[in-house]
Amino acid sequence: MADSYTSHLLRRAAAWAAGLLLVVPTVVTGCRLFGTDAVTPVPQLLALLPCLAVPAGLALLLSLPARRPLLTAWAGGALAVTLWFVQPYGPAGTPAHGPVTARLRVLTANVEFGNATTELLATIRRERPDLVFVSECDPACARTLGAHHPYGAHVAAAGSAGSVILGTRPLTAEPALPGTTMGMPGATARVGGKDVTLRLAHPMPPLPGRIGLWKHELGLVGDFAAAHKGRPVILAGDFNATQDHAAFRSVLDSGALHDAARLGGAARTGSWPQGGTLPPYAQIDHVLVSADFSVRGARFLDLPGSDHRALLVDLDLHARP
Repeated sequence: MADSYTSHLLRRAAAWAAGLLLVVPTVVTGCRLFGTDAVTPVPQLLALLPCLAVPAGLALLLSLPARRPLLTAWAGGALAVTLWFVQPYGPAGTPAHGPVTARLRVLTANVEFGNATTELLATIRRERPDLVFVSECDPACARTLGAHHPYGAHVAAAGSAGSVILGTRPLTAEPALPGTTMGMPGATARVGGKDVTLRLAHPMPPLPGRIGLWKHELGLVGDFAAAHKGRPVILAGDFNATQDHAAFRSVLDSGALHDAARLGGAARTGSWPQGGTLPPYAQIDHVLVSADFSVRGARFLDLPGSDHRALLVDLDLHARP
């Protein structure tokens, strides 16, 4: 009798533990399924979506000795949906075809208030990118980097608001994206006989109490992408969003853009936060390209002094999208 009662208690405890473990994966994957970023803490947890396979898997294991078929089905469903969404978003390639008219190496980095400027300069000298998109780059940072890349478009501001696009070839500066908290400079570059539109993206992060601002600024980036749909575009920077955020997927879809990391073999590679106890788990730094480009490769690079990794991509510009 005592053994039977103990077994009953253990099964009940396992069932309760499994149910508790399933709450967060169920809510977060449900929001992902229905295409909503909802409210705090959902946007923050969406950045962790691949990690939610762990509690869902543990819940499935606990549900088996609990002998609760519905609980097992719930856990199995939650795990399956989570693993489904771990897959990279979007097509595996661009429709670009025709002869290659130019090759470009593009680097995007967040130097965290300019703290990683020296390290980024060393990376630029080593990797020799044609275009560099730098977030949180104050005027001193811009001057330091500009000595190596003489052409640029700047938003001159202190702290996180400063940003710069730098190039080894002439750039025509465009007005910064209006209505944003942090600078999002733009430029046009003549590449392979085409005018390529360049824009740095750096919307506000999804901080508690400021989710509306985050969505609004990502919406402005999406509006820019939609307005330039059908043209050669490179949109790069710290988006403060992953592929699991509906607001970021809207940017991709509205501008018919492609995530270069996904196409270059680096899908789901974390870029933030760097330098902590855990490895980077959220890919919030992106290079998005129009259908005029194909991607030859993508690599995330450690950037000491910053809480972000840099992203380096190699692009081919084709005669026809």
